[in-house]
Amino acid sequence: MWVLIYVFSYSISPIATNDKEEWRLRPSVVFQEFTTEERCKAAKATLEGSLRDAGGKLRSGLEELKSVGKADPAQIIIAYNVECLPK
Repeated sequence: MWVLIYVFSYSISPIATNDKEEWRLRPSVVFQEFTTEERCKAAKATLEGSLRDAGGKLRSGLEELKSVGKADPAQIIIAYNVECLPK
């Protein structure tokens, strides 16, 4: 048995929102069991690709907003880690 562990977190600068709190870390942790290492690694590769694509789209959108003076990609930090581990 294999377990896919997926940790995703993000922080948003208070400048980027109407909420004037400090930078906030919003972690999410997901566990999914797989019967084989190959299935776990295939899911890992798919998930990492999706996260990479989503991050690229977000950064691109923020770059567009930066060009009109509305936002900056540095105002949002996104981090993720995806691992397959034997159970």
